[in-house]
Amino acid sequence: MDRSKIYALLVPIVSVIIALLIASIVIIIIGKNPLTAYRIMLEGAFGGAEQLANTIIKMTPLILTGLAVGFGFRAGVFNIGAEGQMTIGALMGAIVAMSIGGIPSVIAIPLSIIVGMLAGAFWASIAGFLKAFTGAHEVISTIMLNWIAANFASFMVTGPLAVGSGTPKSPEIGEAAKLPVVLKVQATELSIGIFIAVIVAVVMYVFIEKTTTGYELKGVGFNPYAAEYGGISIRKSIIMTMAISGALAGMAGIVDLLGVPPHRFVGELTGGRGFDGITIALIGRNNPIGIIFAALLIAALRTGSNAMQIRAQIPNDIVSIIQGIVIFLVAAERIVTTLIYLKGRKGVTTA
Repeated sequence: MDRSKIYALLVPIVSVIIALLIASIVIIIIGKNPLTAYRIMLEGAFGGAEQLANTIIKMTPLILTGLAVGFGFRAGVFNIGAEGQMTIGALMGAIVAMSIGGIPSVIAIPLSIIVGMLAGAFWASIAGFLKAFTGAHEVISTIMLNWIAANFASFMVTGPLAVGSGTPKSPEIGEAAKLPVVLKVQATELSIGIFIAVIVAVVMYVFIEKTTTGYELKGVGFNPYAAEYGGISIRKSIIMTMAISGALAGMAGIVDLLGVPPHRFVGELTGGRGFDGITIALIGRNNPIGIIFAALLIAALRTGSNAMQIRAQIPNDIVSIIQGIVIFLVAAERIVTTLIYLKGRKGVTTA
């Protein structure tokens, strides 16, 4: 294995270790034992069937939003709109899932997911089209589209789709459109959504690394001028990249809705998980397989932090500190690679 691949593997791991060490100092300052805190965090994330199921439930949409953002990054497009694409995908897919009558699940589930993906792809393609034909920067246009999606969804669940009182919500989806449950512990239901997300990650890895189209899109990301000189259409690549990225984000929304009770579109369905995709992509270094493990890390931190707060009286802000430091160190890769290099060189010198 060459040095670049070794560093690609070590940088996130070392970043997490450093983040945990720095967070330990903060925990000590507030008068708590960091070893106890991290033990409780691990138990809260993996200490039993219910805890593990909750972690995996949180992990599922994070894989897909991480893939959405990471794929865009690999092709040189900064898709900051996964939040809006996830919203539109969930909303449109939910409308289909609510309208399904006596259709069997083998048709209802794929149909709902496909509609969600198409809706997310369409929403992202707006920004792709604007960038390709007008030069509008995708960061600005996707952020604006996030707000449009949020307000449109709010209108739909407070108006045409509204049911009941209290939190704005849509009707429940049809029974045939609900994802099969593989594990039920008390009120927690773990669906096959995690298998869908992992399969999609593997497919994306093959697409990016093993196909001609994937190579072309990566080529545009590395050097658009050289790619254009080589006969690759930049406009087509930009729109295609945004469409695929949006489809992945849309899938995150609809798979979460089909797999997690109450199986309705609610006003805060995304909960910022579209923006979490940026974090996941950075930690996973835009590699689909790395994104799986990055999503597991963030999901475990989120699930474990609840136990840490209740049982050890340590605020959830500690998790935000850990996450922030990891992102900083992964983004500032040279700091970590220098530390790894110096450590390796010291070991050689000592020997």
